[in-house]
Amino acid sequence: MSELSVNHLLGIKYLNKKDIHLIFETADHFKEVINRPIKKVPSLRDITIANLFFENSTRTKLSFELAEKRLSADVINFSASQSSVKKGETLIDTVNNILSMKVDMVVMRHPNPGAGVFLSQHIDASIINAGDGAHEHPTQALLDSYSIRERLGDVKGKNVVIVGDILHSRVALSNIYALQLQGANVMVCGPKTLLPKYIKDLGVKVETNLRKALNWCDVANMLRVQNERMDISYFPTTREYTQQYGVNKALLNSLNKEIIIMHPGPINRGVEITSDVADSDQAIILDQVQNGVAIRMAVIYLLASKIKH
Repeated sequence: MSELSVNHLLGIKYLNKKDIHLIFETADHFKEVINRPIKKVPSLRDITIANLFFENSTRTKLSFELAEKRLSADVINFSASQSSVKKGETLIDTVNNILSMKVDMVVMRHPNPGAGVFLSQHIDASIINAGDGAHEHPTQALLDSYSIRERLGDVKGKNVVIVGDILHSRVALSNIYALQLQGANVMVCGPKTLLPKYIKDLGVKVETNLRKALNWCDVANMLRVQNERMDISYFPTTREYTQQYGVNKALLNSLNKEIIIMHPGPINRGVEITSDVADSDQAIILDQVQNGVAIRMAVIYLLASKIKH
């Protein structure tokens, strides 16, 4: 059996094309499993996984938990917002305490970029980055590409635009890496204030006009405006943002072709996309959610098979 080239999933930038292919093939298998009446496999019965969330997250945490339970792993949940981290305990202390309980794998979301890399250098367990600040969110990018592959047959050669708050988005960065690795053409679109200065260095196209971007693309990935990461105002009002960068059904219908709409969730309905877009056949948002479980099962399974007991 082929195996991943890495022992941790810290970011897409550490993966190669073969890794992505292997993850997708494995996810195909697990997708079939989760559509069976009995949705569990005994693959990881002897593996203990700790979910460490130092930032609030409902959907990603649920998705990982479900993936772990479908694989029959033992799961420990640790929500740091309610814990001793508030009392000043360091990341290393927290993790060492959890490792002393003999944990094999840690799924971690943390507000600081690079927290997963730091952890992987200091502890023995396998680390999965479930989002580190505005840096990377690798499983989201994998499930996004997997969803495009499922709908369009291949990611290679497709035109994908990522729209909105690129500056604060870890989803955007991971998606850019993953899409380029698979040979897609990537564009970012948003107000100049929400496009990072280094974006051109990543080899992506930049467009500030939404209609032009939509006419160019096969797939539009609509990001949410991350108000919680903004200490200053990056655009005048939400209403103005929506007028320039929100997608509604009338706009989609006026394009010269049918495009696919994605969203990493949670959706601000009526801001980035209207309800009639979110609930339309062109949107694959619910497919992304379902695929998220299969992709996370695949990543956990493949990393667990490299753990030496």
